[in-house]
Amino acid sequence: MKQFETPIAASGRDDENSTDLLLLRERRDPSAPIFERQLTPGTWSPLPVSQFITQVRQLAQGLLDQGLQSGDVVGIMSRTRYEWSLIDWAVWFAGGVSVAIYETSSPGQIEWIASDSGAKFLFVETTGHAQDVEQVASSLPNLQEVFIIDSGDIERISADRAVLDMDRLEEARRSRVKDDVATIIYTSGTTGRPKGAELTHGNFMDTSLNAQALLGHLVLPPGSRLLMFLPLAHVFARMIVHLATVDDTITGFTPDAKHLLDDLGTFKPNLLLAVPRVFEKVYNGAEQKAIADGKGKIFQRAVDIACRYSEGISNGRIPLAVKLQHAVFDKLVYSKLRALMGGDLKWAISGGAPLSPRHAHFFRGLGVTILEGYGLTETTAPLSVCVPWNHKVGTVGPPLPGAAVRIADNGEIHAKGVMVFKGYHNNPEATAEAKTSDGWFNTGDVGTLDDDGHLTITGRSKELIVTAGGKNISPAQLEDQIRSNPLISQCMVIGDQKPFVAALITLDEEMLPTWLKNHGLPEMSATDAAREEAVLAEVQSAVDAANSSVSRAESIRKFEIIDRDFTEESGYLTPSLKLKRNVVVKDYAEVIDRIYSGPKPGKS
Repeated sequence: MKQFETPIAASGRDDENSTDLLLLRERRDPSAPIFERQLTPGTWSPLPVSQFITQVRQLAQGLLDQGLQSGDVVGIMSRTRYEWSLIDWAVWFAGGVSVAIYETSSPGQIEWIASDSGAKFLFVETTGHAQDVEQVASSLPNLQEVFIIDSGDIERISADRAVLDMDRLEEARRSRVKDDVATIIYTSGTTGRPKGAELTHGNFMDTSLNAQALLGHLVLPPGSRLLMFLPLAHVFARMIVHLATVDDTITGFTPDAKHLLDDLGTFKPNLLLAVPRVFEKVYNGAEQKAIADGKGKIFQRAVDIACRYSEGISNGRIPLAVKLQHAVFDKLVYSKLRALMGGDLKWAISGGAPLSPRHAHFFRGLGVTILEGYGLTETTAPLSVCVPWNHKVGTVGPPLPGAAVRIADNGEIHAKGVMVFKGYHNNPEATAEAKTSDGWFNTGDVGTLDDDGHLTITGRSKELIVTAGGKNISPAQLEDQIRSNPLISQCMVIGDQKPFVAALITLDEEMLPTWLKNHGLPEMSATDAAREEAVLAEVQSAVDAANSSVSRAESIRKFEIIDRDFTEESGYLTPSLKLKRNVVVKDYAEVIDRIYSGPKPGKS
């Protein structure tokens, strides 16, 4: 086994909880803004730390007045918005445990999470969400009341600031300590029922303190601006917002990703949290626009120079010719792309899936360094992260301070550290299964460690495909490369116990009209495009490019374009954008049978 450990840099006290870090920020500067709220489109209003904590205490006392006791569970079902964080912190100040529920959850999913966690209260965003809860309320004997954010229930139950009972609030706040559960976050549920990962106050505190010690002086210096649009129900967004809240960072929220570009332009963040698909869409959109404007060759040259400039940074020497061309393209291309992202964006953190090295080099070359990180719900998100001073593109960096990673003999990644969860709620069997005999958490992912401790993720052990010929194949490597094509939305590699590897592919319906226009083709539906010769050739080109990175036995020999995209709405993606492979295989069994019962692929 190969192992690498990064020493712990900071730790909270055993008698503290996460709220102590927020109060410490208030003591540093109570008048400094902690959030900015978009009260009207394009206009951001700062909220000082002291005012935020007052609002938190008002809602916390309101919850106590409603009957919340220490350790009681409160669910939050909402899009990413200021009120999400307000409720979360108020629950902690009241001594409660918060439970995240995706706002896209079905009544059945709400029922499972609320019943398994034993939620006493539930905050939902809309009356529609409340109606979904009502459908399953008879199965939730512990649920006492549902509060609707958009109906003003936060303001209704919050205590008047003039009558805050500080002694009562302090007793409730101090009722929870470092080792106590702070939140339960349910896994995406790609297979079977979601499991509730219990994360403690210590997980949040020590992960934040160690991330701050590692990156704070460079990536998150005082006064940094973070724009959050990813779902706060997901551990990745939740942890970064927690870090920003206890750090001296100003956070803004975008509930609707459709407004992301507009909000980037007005909020002007220094830091953005995103998944690779966001960066791919920014790149693909810029590329297709350049082609439409007759500047496709110029754009490609700018991309090549940006990548060579970034590679020069990694190598410690940027050739003079590249520097000179980079300066020219900075005025012509890069500055315009930076302006699209607000103009001040310098850092981005990417997680959830691998980012292609070309995209990583391109964005760093234009002035936005994307630091890839790796983690799971069970590791409070960040287990490892790239560091700017030793940025190895293609890796997810070394373990965070306070974490250790090892690679088992079968390639699986095991983890230990301050961020590793307490266990699965009401599920000791699953908790025991997730731990090795010597106490390490088995992530289920497969990877490698280099001599500097940089971790590379190569796949997921449960997703490994074993062909009829006995070849083990990780689908992620092929899927990620194919998805980077501007015409393609999703790709799922298949071939388990089959004679060869194949793929199901969907088209990006947002990008399709622009792509068709750029290639001199009339507008058509995705269904018609799936039969268009030029589209098939483009998809084949993307498949060929991906195949060039693997052996012939691992390469995709046939593919079919599906006329319906794999989305969360269609039921094929989880809220964290992971493929529900078992659902796709079930629903497209006829297509898969057709692939393998048809003519066998040639030997070319």
